[in-house]
Amino acid sequence: MSDMEITFPGGKKVNALWHGFEIATDQPAPVGEGAAPTPFDLFLASLGTCAGIFALGFIQSRGLSAEGLGISVSFERNEETHLLSKAVFRIKLPKDFPPKYKDAVIKAAEQCLVKRTMDNPPAFEITAG
Repeated sequence: MSDMEITFPGGKKVNALWHGFEIATDQPAPVGEGAAPTPFDLFLASLGTCAGIFALGFIQSRGLSAEGLGISVSFERNEETHLLSKAVFRIKLPKDFPPKYKDAVIKAAEQCLVKRTMDNPPAFEITAG
C-alpha cells in the first residue's frame, strides 16, 4: 500500500502528493481563494473522467474513431444531508459509432473503478497522533 501525503501550503489550500503529482485543492472565495478545485469537485471529476477512460478504451480497442465522444454528468444532492444522491452519465457517441456497440460501451463505462468503489464502499479509519 502506498501512502498519500497531504500538505497545507497556506490559507484554505490543502494538497495531496500522489504518484509524483501535487494535486491542489482550495475553497471558493470568500472562505478560500478559489485558486483550485475543492476536494469534492475532484471527487466528482474522478467519476466522470473514470467513466470516460473506460468508454474511450472500449472505442479505441475496436479501432473506432473517438472523434465526437463526450460524456456529461449530472449530479443530484440530498437537500437534507447535502450528500450526493445520484449521478447520471450521458455518453455522446461519435458520429459513425456502430449501434451494435451502444450497450457494450455503456457496460464499459460502468466498469469505472471509482464507480465500482462507490458501489462497494471501503471502510474508513481516521487516527491522530
